[in-house]
Amino acid sequence: MNDAVSIGSSPRRIRQNNIVAALQTIYAHRSLSRADLARKLGMNRSSSGEIVAELTEGGFVQESDESGKQRPEHSRAGRPGIMLELVPDAAFFVGIEIGVEHISAAVVDLSADVRACRKIAFDTPSSTVEEAVSQGVELIVSAMAKGMIGRCKGLGISAPAHIRPDGIVTLAPIIGWRDVSLKEIGRSAFPAAVPIAVENDANAFAIGDSYRHGAAGVTLFLLMETGVGGGIMIDGKLFRGGHGLAGEIGHTLVPGSGGQKFEQLIGREVLIRQYREAVGRKHADLQEFLGGVRDRVPAAVNIAETWSRHLAYALLQACRLLDPDRIVLGGSVASLYPMVAARVAVHMSEGQNIPFPTPEIVVDDDAEFGSAFGAACMLHQRFLSLESEEFGSEDGAPVQSATS
Repeated sequence: MNDAVSIGSSPRRIRQNNIVAALQTIYAHRSLSRADLARKLGMNRSSSGEIVAELTEGGFVQESDESGKQRPEHSRAGRPGIMLELVPDAAFFVGIEIGVEHISAAVVDLSADVRACRKIAFDTPSSTVEEAVSQGVELIVSAMAKGMIGRCKGLGISAPAHIRPDGIVTLAPIIGWRDVSLKEIGRSAFPAAVPIAVENDANAFAIGDSYRHGAAGVTLFLLMETGVGGGIMIDGKLFRGGHGLAGEIGHTLVPGSGGQKFEQLIGREVLIRQYREAVGRKHADLQEFLGGVRDRVPAAVNIAETWSRHLAYALLQACRLLDPDRIVLGGSVASLYPMVAARVAVHMSEGQNIPFPTPEIVVDDDAEFGSAFGAACMLHQRFLSLESEEFGSEDGAPVQSATS
């Protein structure tokens, strides 16, 4: 018997387990026949059919033919080639990333596909927490149709902060927050009553990338913006450490640097400041610097070379400590890596007397929205789990309609 079915003992719990298991299985395979679903759930066709009927009536699952076209409601039953798939518009999940100099936001649907994303410049250190959250909510709500808000099933918020499990930000020195109930502020700002989760920005980034690509083995995630945050996934699970602070490589002091931390050597601000000083343009930004590296402007290339050396040193230390299979870079600064990847490899090789295995180093598919996407995925993951309140109704009660 499927493990999910045997967890609970009451009819209500068994029903909830089966519904969640069915949704998880269909989501994982994107499209699945009724027979395959029953087999993967370890259920007979009749029992599986009852679960499918309930989810179909609730608007969360639909039938389509093998070409992906939705099956007409009154078409002949039992014809071959009919597949089960999630109804993407049945539920939406919002993710907001509050950065030092920007706010980004994304919406994903029940299939975890991005349906909207927005980003604006925002000076978080000079604003209140309430102003930052309100701006993030306004940013993404303005991109959502009214029906999407009505079917929103969760809000995730990420920030460069130390966050307790209860949603309290204990410390966020780079944006000036301390002892802030980010979860409650988000609850007050959002126009719908939905589950809310808050997470460190690098951890959210790790969750989002793993949602796209899976996370077998050990993966180190670096989110490089003004600061440099880190997240660690081990066999698909976020490793938090003893106090929830695992992966914070950006705060590590660098020998011989005069007491500077890694994020002060490879973060966004140092690159912009050095480039402005080198070219004499006080309003030059990151995109101009990246363009200068692409065009082989000597001043930009020299700065990029120093950056690649510092990054290589940071990655070497991480490799010795974690022995990751894969390193994923995200954030606006990650755009620099592909242009200097060969130099980073050279510096990493030169920095080892005894060679350590070299992990794969990649840039996230959507590096600038990775943390916002991950924040949304946290709530998508919760919805397709036993934590979801959506499918925990009383015995025999039908699944709530996604359009009600």
